[in-house]
Amino acid sequence: MAVAPPPTAPPASPAAAPSGPSPAAPAAPHRVAVLALDGVYPFELGIPRRVFGSTDGLYRLSTCTVDGRPVRTDADFTVTPDHGPEVLATADTVVIPPFGPVPATAAPDPAVTAALALVRPGTRLISICTGAFVLAAAGLLDDRPATTHWALTGHFRALFPRVRLDPDVLFVDDGDILTSAGAAAGVDLFLHVLRNDHGTAAANRAARICVVPPWRDGGQAQYIQQPVPSTGSTGTAPTREWALARLDQPLSLAELAAHASMSTRTFTRRFQEETGQSPGRWLTRQRIELARHLLEATDLSIDRIAARVGFANPVSLRQHLHTAIGVSPLAYRRTFAGTT
Repeated sequence: MAVAPPPTAPPASPAAAPSGPSPAAPAAPHRVAVLALDGVYPFELGIPRRVFGSTDGLYRLSTCTVDGRPVRTDADFTVTPDHGPEVLATADTVVIPPFGPVPATAAPDPAVTAALALVRPGTRLISICTGAFVLAAAGLLDDRPATTHWALTGHFRALFPRVRLDPDVLFVDDGDILTSAGAAAGVDLFLHVLRNDHGTAAANRAARICVVPPWRDGGQAQYIQQPVPSTGSTGTAPTREWALARLDQPLSLAELAAHASMSTRTFTRRFQEETGQSPGRWLTRQRIELARHLLEATDLSIDRIAARVGFANPVSLRQHLHTAIGVSPLAYRRTFAGTT
């Protein structure tokens, strides 16, 4: 007796078929490996997690040591990582927090060298404070700009004369290698990285969560030990606040000095002491940051944004933005407009 074949399911109705393109899969989190070395500073060890951890899964962080074993900190406790050096081989960004004591020679630590050998070419490298000594010892900073804590400038230069050390800035962004000064400058650097990765809004939100300013003016010069100004001396902070409310105007050095009731020479010197920058450079930076905000948060034309931030014309805005972050206003808007 012949057996009838099993009934087949009727074809799906066209109305049941999904319409439109399939939703794109969410981007994989950016993988960050934090390499804790013996004598690590606990505060700086936690900076990547504090900043990147506020981004709702945009980054996946792993803390490791050169051998997977616990390391002592410079405080009265040790830390036990969840990972060994193997995570360095899959990281998109590798972070080297500071540690003590400061290396006495330029010779690299063999264990650290072996761990860094696992890092893939093109991986972004970030150091905080004395972490720059590790990158320099590995030859990764030769003929490149970098910074470290201002108090270590002389020792660093003696060990690594090929590095173009700039002790006056809070951090240096040289593309695939970024270095910062000590402690809170690490927060500045990670907010900068977050700003470049995901826009000003994301960095501002992280800054609010960390209860820190999203951007600090000036460099390390304002923190270097120096004689306390005499009582009654007038600072430039009120003039900076006054200028921020007038970025759309062509502010001259003479106007700034007059507002501060100083000669241009005295104002320039005082401004440099307090911010680590010249008045002109500071104004340009403020205009660029305002332009970035307007590109992200508004639909104003490039012409109107240029006028709002005080650049003479759209060409000037394009030139300054490209110099600062390497992209045009339109490219920046396409990348970051509407991000949160």
